[in-house]
Amino acid sequence: MPVELRDYRPADQSGLIALWRAADLLVNPLNDPETDIRFCLESGHGQIIVGEEDGRIVASAMLGHDGHRGWIYYVATDPERRIAGLGRRIMNAAEDRLKAQGVPKVELLVRDSNYQAIGFYQRIGYVVEPRALLSKRLDDIAVPMGGATTDDDVVITFLEMSERPSVPRVEPKIPIALLRAKAPTTAFYHYLYDAVGRPWYWTDRKAYSDEQLAAVIQDERVEIYVLHADGVPAGFFELDRRQAPTVDLAYFGIMPDFIGKRLGPYLLGTAIEMAWEGGTARFTVNTCTLDHPAALPMYQRYGFKPYDRRRVPPPWRRGDTSTYENG
Repeated sequence: MPVELRDYRPADQSGLIALWRAADLLVNPLNDPETDIRFCLESGHGQIIVGEEDGRIVASAMLGHDGHRGWIYYVATDPERRIAGLGRRIMNAAEDRLKAQGVPKVELLVRDSNYQAIGFYQRIGYVVEPRALLSKRLDDIAVPMGGATTDDDVVITFLEMSERPSVPRVEPKIPIALLRAKAPTTAFYHYLYDAVGRPWYWTDRKAYSDEQLAAVIQDERVEIYVLHADGVPAGFFELDRRQAPTVDLAYFGIMPDFIGKRLGPYLLGTAIEMAWEGGTARFTVNTCTLDHPAALPMYQRYGFKPYDRRRVPPPWRRGDTSTYENG
């Protein structure tokens, strides 16, 4: 029986939420699907299209407009039916609804590390636009950024090791490749920096001009290694040898979609081994309470020892972008 595209009905709620869960759309614990469905339908300009097959919800799209442009959310297809063209069909139906209302442009929000989704939307005519997305909660829910709350001071911990440690070998769960990015373009570096650092409030390098940034990342004494997993970038680390024989792990991180796949321990172990090549006498790193909560324990587990701590206000309270991350 072919998939029927139709308007959402109240009896669809449990099946729709089950689809969203199977499609990994319910990753943000602050988003309650029942509330989102109700809010959409009661807003006066929102609607939900579902695809039904043999009594089962296998596709969905939530859509609406803000009086200026259209938005589409909760685009989902049954993971077992993704090669059947359902995604394209549900998006075409959503676009047709918005066009019929006179909406001139439609926009989407996609995590920039979700390459599969971005690729799908590009294939059906969407383009990535250079925009900064800002948000503010109006429901008084305090949202942690990294390991800190909005009221916490940021604690920076500076660590060092003075001799080469015995590094434990950890094998990733997925196929990987590690490549050095020699003299990378500023555009590529900005992509890496933002994809890894956005959840942890990495801001320092965003304040650099292209000329300032290029002077650092294209210096032959600065080594940038990009980890690829299943063929796509998954993280990177940056070794700064400009103060040799002291080497600094200026940046290190895994993109959010790849956290939990044993890539962090593998990448840190590799960074340590490479840092100690070429007459290194001291290896340093710093982390802070905006970072992933596992960062400091992992650095210590691999042989780094704290030698200093500093407490500073968070950047959203100070109104500036003082140094909170490595660099």
